[in-house]
Amino acid sequence: MNYDAVVIGAGHNGLAAAVELAARGWSVAVVEAKDEPGGAVKTREVTLPGFRHDLCAMNLSMFAGSAFFNKNKDALFAHGLGIVPAADCFASVFRDHTWLGVSTDLDATAARIAALSRKDADAWKAMLGEFGSDAPHIFGLLGSPMPSLAAAKVAWKAWRARGTGWLYDTMKLLLSSPRDFLDARFEHPKVKTMMAAWGLHLDFAPDIAGGALFPYLESMANQAFGMVIGQGGADTIIRSMTALLKSKGGELILGNAADRIETSGGAATGVRLADGRVLKANRAVIANAHPQLVFGKLLAPDPARAAFDARIAKFRAGPGTMMIHLALDGLPDWRAGGELRKFAYVHVAPDLEMMSRVYAEAVGGLLPGEPALVVGQPTALDPGRAPEGKHILWVQVRVLPAEIRGDARGEISGTDWDQVKDAYADRVLGVLEGYAPGLGGKILGRSVFSPVDLERENPNLVGGDNLSGSHHLDQNFLFRPVAGFSRYKTPVKSLYLCGASTWPGAGTGAGSGFMLAGMLGGK
Repeated sequence: MNYDAVVIGAGHNGLAAAVELAARGWSVAVVEAKDEPGGAVKTREVTLPGFRHDLCAMNLSMFAGSAFFNKNKDALFAHGLGIVPAADCFASVFRDHTWLGVSTDLDATAARIAALSRKDADAWKAMLGEFGSDAPHIFGLLGSPMPSLAAAKVAWKAWRARGTGWLYDTMKLLLSSPRDFLDARFEHPKVKTMMAAWGLHLDFAPDIAGGALFPYLESMANQAFGMVIGQGGADTIIRSMTALLKSKGGELILGNAADRIETSGGAATGVRLADGRVLKANRAVIANAHPQLVFGKLLAPDPARAAFDARIAKFRAGPGTMMIHLALDGLPDWRAGGELRKFAYVHVAPDLEMMSRVYAEAVGGLLPGEPALVVGQPTALDPGRAPEGKHILWVQVRVLPAEIRGDARGEISGTDWDQVKDAYADRVLGVLEGYAPGLGGKILGRSVFSPVDLERENPNLVGGDNLSGSHHLDQNFLFRPVAGFSRYKTPVKSLYLCGASTWPGAGTGAGSGFMLAGMLGGK
């Protein structure tokens, strides 16, 4: 079978590339080892019938703000896309059982901050004003291949509009740690804590260089635009993308893994499937997969590529993740206040010192004594995901060791995730019980995915790393996945990478697939 392009991996980046190429007249096949597409964006009944849980990704704000969505939104909605906006976006709970959160109502957010510090409320408003001017340039940079003429044009335009001082300030933002960035702008620890929690969504503890950008962007984007989740589940984006792909003549092959990337004369020529079929690719093979899977398993060794392969082998994973899905008889009764029930996300990471400690413990191989939690309440916004009057809770445990050396509290014995995951999930729920008494009595069913389980579910999540590679400065921007190969090309002609391991990294923004297709479309 002959195609212009064969895409390995039906995650959202692979699907975005396939849709864009099909729209340009390319014949495209997408192959996926699993029986369902989606990668880390899947929704499934993993507790009880009728309770639809987002397996990994829940927040679709990056997708709703992406260039791919902006170009294809009418067609995506026509093919079944449903999104639900959240006006009450995220909040943090603190040890004294108070809370602070961001809603799209600026007056409401500012009033909450002003109750802690009038100066910080003014600083928040000033930052939002700056964000309005900064956003087109920052998002323009994030939406350009790295490096590229397009990125250079963004920087040039920003310099013309904002001046040299702004470029210096932006470079400082890109290099700063969350703590340094926040200390320079706010005085109250609760304001800093609320923003810094976003750093742990990647792998940025408060004092790690390069970690300031994500807390800044997420805080300001949620204030300015709100948060978005998928109607009925995050898989709404996958279902609409696959339907759109098929409408453009693309083919989706599920339940049939790529076994080998075929090469000839130093170029990728096709993909051999597990069932023995060979799909020939006349123009491109696109691997929406972790580079260590591509160059460690799918390609035959090549001495001419030895130096590159060695660099890919050193590509570091971020910390592991645990997902706990709960079917509930009712939403949590937060001690900090009932208003928290309206928020899409509640962060349980009560101070910067705790965030630093949990990160240090995890990267040292220890089960953190006090885990950092992202608690998603999707049925507060989208009640149709559960039977009438019932709810689901999406609990992401950030950050954990892929390989366990011990327990920071010395209570859990064992170093095998299959053996200790339920005990650690009990610890997590114990922490939650302290902030939401009675939660345990509301649980109708639970499903726990350890870091090992997540990798089994999706081999791209190496060690349960839902980032597909650390985002520290030496693996970000033009160093992602390795220096000299950040523009999706590889040493193998006609073989390209996309996905979270490539620029612009993790998230649901479909940026790498969309940009790669744009670069290939003119060939």
